[in-house]
Amino acid sequence: MLKVSKLLTLLLIVSVVLAACGGNNENEGTNTGAGGAADEKVELTAWAWNVNVGALNSAMELYKKDHPNVELKVEDIGRLDVYDKLSTGLAAGGAGLPDIVLVEDDRIQGYLEAFPKGFVNLSEKGFDNKADSFPAFKKELASKDGQFYAFPFDAGPTGMFYRTDIFEQAGVNPETITTWDEFIAAGKTIKEKTGAQAVPIDKFKDDALFRMMLNQQGVYYFDKEGKIDFNNPQVVKAMETIKAMGDADLVKDVNGWDGTVSATIDGTVATVPFGAWYYGTIIDQAKDASGKWGVFQLPAFEKGGNRASNLGGSSWMIPSESKNADAAYAFAEYFATTDEVQLIAMEQHGLFPSLQTVYESELFQNDVEFFSGQKIWKLFSEEMKDIPTPYYTKDYALALDEAVKAQADTFNGKNPADALKEAAQRLADRTKREINQ
Repeated sequence: MLKVSKLLTLLLIVSVVLAACGGNNENEGTNTGAGGAADEKVELTAWAWNVNVGALNSAMELYKKDHPNVELKVEDIGRLDVYDKLSTGLAAGGAGLPDIVLVEDDRIQGYLEAFPKGFVNLSEKGFDNKADSFPAFKKELASKDGQFYAFPFDAGPTGMFYRTDIFEQAGVNPETITTWDEFIAAGKTIKEKTGAQAVPIDKFKDDALFRMMLNQQGVYYFDKEGKIDFNNPQVVKAMETIKAMGDADLVKDVNGWDGTVSATIDGTVATVPFGAWYYGTIIDQAKDASGKWGVFQLPAFEKGGNRASNLGGSSWMIPSESKNADAAYAFAEYFATTDEVQLIAMEQHGLFPSLQTVYESELFQNDVEFFSGQKIWKLFSEEMKDIPTPYYTKDYALALDEAVKAQADTFNGKNPADALKEAAQRLADRTKREINQ
């Protein structure tokens, strides 16, 4: 009886092994994206806000065609609420966090510094094989110590959105504006001939133009080593240029986002320097001005200097405590690296892609009727490869606060170098960081 029992046991083991092998052959080539069987149901959760929610849902519709077992629940909980909940969850060891979360590029390094084990190492899952599909600055922002922790998503290559009718009325050709000095000279002519000021700036609450000017020069609030860089001559030059605009009465002081949009609509400014994403605001809010807009690159600080810069952009991250990390990785990689998905995100949701392979598509070669038939997407896409990397650190928010104060002091009459030097010292006191002298 014992021998029979052993024989039955052996036969049972063999049959299980054969069944398993048969199952593998039957499903060979099936990519479940869930780290399990093809029919295993997986529900992923994601946190995002605004148009990113629609982009996620559009991507999942396509993804489910080959991965019907994967569902996605997107929670639209607002940008600042995402960060509050994310920080709280990470501090609690990952409790209550989603499988995928949207994080703006200026916050990624701060999270990685504060929570070094808080997010999935994407390089260990093979994302390095996709790295060359993205521009250098996006790769650097999404990684730490040579390892990827975020999937690069949208970006904000910058440009000078300008009113073609105002420029024509003033007799100014935008093609002749290649430096900031030339821009100021043109601005004076436009102001004299049309009454329109050159740019809108929220003088006392935001420094968007200052940041764009820093980035195009390859400098920022901090240097690559994390030292405070406000005293850098190139940083001072940017603030001096903004002061020169103010002294010439070329700056319209606006109150926040709504003030900028109002100036865009009413034609009281000739240009609006912003990221490519501002296209959507213009066509939505200034519908009556179709055919009266164009774009040219930011002027350089010297002849032949860099005109490429970035403002805004975000990436996707996977918290380490995700119970569905493999499935989350599979979907997020698909989302970030699939041309069709990225084109939908741009066409339907206004998100400029970081994925360089889409730049050869028809969309990026087309004339844009609203912008006087100009190929504005081609212009923005060609800029991406030349954008320097800004170094944010975990103290970016404090640095932004001090930079805005320095800008306010400058508009109130203080020498730009002195305003920045004082801001650097205040920032050092608040962060205990070294100042790059």
